[in-house]
Parts: sequence; structure tokens; C-alpha cells
Amino acid sequence: MIKINEEKLAKLSTTNRMLDEKYGVHGTETRDEFDESSISWYYGNMLKERRKQLKMTQKEVAEKSGREQSYIARVERGKADIQLTSFFRIASVLGIRFIPSFL
Repeated sequence: MIKINEEKLAKLSTTNRMLDEKYGVHGTETRDEFDESSISWYYGNMLKERRKQLKMTQKEVAEKSGREQSYIARVERGKADIQLTSFFRIASVLGIRFIPSFL
């Protein structure tokens, strides 16, 4: 059985601690901005990867979703303040379906 050195373990930096040091603790303006931008990036990247799997261009997604290609590009980079309806429309074009789940 492996013994864990509690002193060494306590000195290890956690992701949350690193984020707190760099962006502030949860609830601060800088941390909220970071959290918002990272969520935007995550979902934009998800859409981008799916588009690439389907071998579609941004222009094709834009045409099928009724948006501009430049908007799709901003969404994929996490730089657009995307509304939920737009997100679902783009996701639908890419064959992504969301099923509500209430636990």
C-alpha cells in the first residue's frame, strides 16, 4: 500500500487555487469574466470540432443556420455573446441534439 505524505500533498497547487491567484476568487468581477469566456470557448470549440468532423465550412453552417459566416467564426472562437436560440440552431445544423434532463 502506498503511503501519502500529507505535508507534501497540502503544498501541491490545485487548479482552483491557481485560478484564484490569477483571476480572483469566485464572485469577483475578474473571475466571473474568466469563467464566462472559458465557457464560451468550450462551447464554441465543441461546435467547431463537430463542423470539422462533418467536413463543413463555416459558410455552409452560416447559410443553413441563417447567420453570417463571420458570426460563426466568432462563436467558434468563443468571442460571440451567443443566445441560446442561436446556439441550438447552429447545433441542429451540425446534428447535435439536446435532450432535457431533470434529475
